[in-house]
Amino acid sequence: MYARRRHAYFFLMGACLTLFISAWAFVRLWSVPAAVVMCIVAMVIPPVAAIVANRRGPQDRWWDESGDEESDRWWRELDDHYHRH
Repeated sequence: MYARRRHAYFFLMGACLTLFISAWAFVRLWSVPAAVVMCIVAMVIPPVAAIVANRRGPQDRWWDESGDEESDRWWRELDDHYHRH
């Protein structure tokens, strides 16, 4: 799962760089508005890439799950205690 997210992240960031570099390297020679639109699209891609890369998969353990049943139970009890008060 991690490799798939990593590949998607690098693909999106590569597309971002390709759009940005091509917009100002040669697209601007024909159409400045098209180059600006390409840069706006390129500007939106990095946050989307970060969301895709950091998304939790169904098999991923959450950050506070240690895998130790006793420790996880203890943390759940603490969370329940704080939510009740």
